Amino acid sequence: MLVNALLDTYSRSPRTLAVADGTRELTYGQLTVFAAVIRDVVRRETRCERVGIMLPASATFPAAFMGTLWLSKVAIPLNFLLGAGALAHIVEDAQLDMIVTTRHFADLANQLPARAVFLEDLPLKSRILFRMIRPLPCAPQVQENQTAAILYTSGTSAEPKGVELSYRNLHSNCVDVIATAGIDHRQRFLNTLPPFHVFGLTANVLVPIVLGAPVYAIPRFSPVAFVKTVAEKRVTVILAIPSMYAAVLRTKSAKSKSLRSVYLAMSGGEPLPDGVRKGFKERFGVTLREGYGLTETSPIVSTCTVASHRDGTVGKPIRNVELRISTSSGGEAPTGEQGEILVRGPGVMKGYYRKPQETRQVLDREGWFRTGDVGSVDDAGFLKITGRVKEMLIIGGENVSPREIESVLESHPEVVQVGVIGMPDELRGEVPVAFVIPARGSTVTEQELRNFAKRSLAGFKVPKRIEIREDLPKGPTGKLLKRHLRELL
Repeated sequence: MLVNALLDTYSRSPRTLAVADGTRELTYGQLTVFAAVIRDVVRRETRCERVGIMLPASATFPAAFMGTLWLSKVAIPLNFLLGAGALAHIVEDAQLDMIVTTRHFADLANQLPARAVFLEDLPLKSRILFRMIRPLPCAPQVQENQTAAILYTSGTSAEPKGVELSYRNLHSNCVDVIATAGIDHRQRFLNTLPPFHVFGLTANVLVPIVLGAPVYAIPRFSPVAFVKTVAEKRVTVILAIPSMYAAVLRTKSAKSKSLRSVYLAMSGGEPLPDGVRKGFKERFGVTLREGYGLTETSPIVSTCTVASHRDGTVGKPIRNVELRISTSSGGEAPTGEQGEILVRGPGVMKGYYRKPQETRQVLDREGWFRTGDVGSVDDAGFLKITGRVKEMLIIGGENVSPREIESVLESHPEVVQVGVIGMPDELRGEVPVAFVIPARGSTVTEQELRNFAKRSLAGFKVPKRIEIREDLPKGPTGKLLKRHLRELL
């Protein structure tokens, strides 16, 4: 299915630019031949059904990913931002014996319990020339439910788990997002997300291939490179995380017209602060639209679009996806009321790799996936995320969403990022504690922030303690790791 999409694009538009990363540009014809060469390499180098891929957002990654699938093998993108110990655990759990990578990651790769195949060490030029004069292999015959990729969760709240995504999962998410967002092959994509993250894989690698659209990849995120690439390449579609947009907003060299080509700018991965949303609109005239998804849902569940948008929400479900807001008793919550978000649709994962018990805990027989996220749906069908089930605070018997407190503090003009957790309290059971990253050069104090919060929050929701820090623990995509905040208390 996915390899077929590449071959279909190749037959339609072989001379169309597929991907450029600053050092290499590949047309769809060249990308397809390169993928066929990687297929040949993988076939010679391993008999294992799973292949590790440790590459950044680049022209090389889609070739390695598609080349692996071309052999009906399972692609496992590896998080090169992890330490050697954590990554070794993933390699062992995935039962890998080979990793496709480059010499840039040699120090890390050589510490892992699998053999590294460095692309620079292969005679790729001669193999590409040889492959160009031979017929391309046929696409493999795969079943819809066959595993295409295993992506490991970021481990923000627990040990990373391998999420098995089928061909149907990934392909359906691509075509349903394309239909919902109303985009086509004329779009130009910016890829700033690491491809080991499902948002980067689906939205910035697979969706463009299905469309036959060009992608401009930035292997290592830089706000200056972001602005420069959008301006020079006339990028129309951006899919990034809030911290990236915040960094761009702080870039002094960015001009008001630098992003004028942008048609759709999507934000996902974590909540978008109102200050970033408003700042982007005022400075660049670009509306940042939020979406929502998880690794387990391939990933996109809902999104705001150019045609359907409401600030402060993550939009409506994409085509073929169902949502249900579940109460604590398992019933369906009324419109506007909070509860756990349940998702059903063709993008919901097969399960966690070699973890049947954990799979049963989140995926029922009717196909409903328990996200662990708390949200509500308004009368127009827009979804709003308010927190995590496990992060919900219980203060004096009242359920309090950390996200509500975070949103208030993030609206302060001198605050960049906020994380709120609960701290045990003898009188109330729990009290909120806020960790705040202030704007550069800010002298804002804890008392000022508490006073600011009191204007919008009930007294028991005002943080009892506010820690002002230069930085906070984050995952590879910039997402705040709340489980590590407790270690700072």
